[in-house]
Amino acid sequence: MKKEDTIVFSGGAKGAEAEFGANAEKYGIEEVNFTFDGHTIARTRGLRFLNHEELKNGDVSLEYVSKLMNRRYTDNTTIRKILQTIWYQVNNGQEIFVIGEILEDNTVKGGTGWGAEFSKLCNKPLHVFDQKRNAWFTWAKTEWVKREKGDEPVIDNIHFAGTGTRFLEENGKKAIAELFARTFC
Repeated sequence: MKKEDTIVFSGGAKGAEAEFGANAEKYGIEEVNFTFDGHTIARTRGLRFLNHEELKNGDVSLEYVSKLMNRRYTDNTTIRKILQTIWYQVNNGQEIFVIGEILEDNTVKGGTGWGAEFSKLCNKPLHVFDQKRNAWFTWAKTEWVKREKGDEPVIDNIHFAGTGTRFLEENGKKAIAELFARTFC
C-alpha cells in the first residue's frame, strides 16, 4: 500500500479526529474532514463542507439510532448534522478505526458510537481502541475480540476512516501514532 494513494476520512473535531489528521499529515497521507457551516473543528487541512442536500444523504432516524444504541439522542440540529458527517466518514472509509470506550452492551460510548454501529451494519472492518482497557478490539461479526500485544491492527485499506472521542487520553494518542507507525514505517 502506497502512502500517496491513501486517504483518511474524518471530521476534524478536537480529540481523536484531530489526532488522526495530525498523523496523516506527518506521514504525507491525504486527509478529508467532513464538516458543516458553524461546526467547531480543530483541523483545517482537507476540509469538505457538506451542504444541506449532502447532509440529507447522511440523515438517519434518531429514534432508530437511539433504539439501536440503547441511549437517547436528542433531536437538535447540531447533533443531527454531526451524525450525518459521521455517515460520510464511514461511507467513504473501507476500514474504520475508532478511539473511545466499548460499553457492556457492545456499543461504543457517545456520538462516536453511531460510527461504530454504522460500520457494523455495513459489514466494514472495525477496530476500536478502548482507552479504559488500554487495548485494541476488532469487531468479529457478533462480538469484540481483544487484540494482543504484537497483533494490533494495521491500516489495510487505502480509504479508511479515523474517528473517536473528543476526550482523547495519552494512551489513545499513542495508539493512533503506533497505528500509523506500524502501517507506514
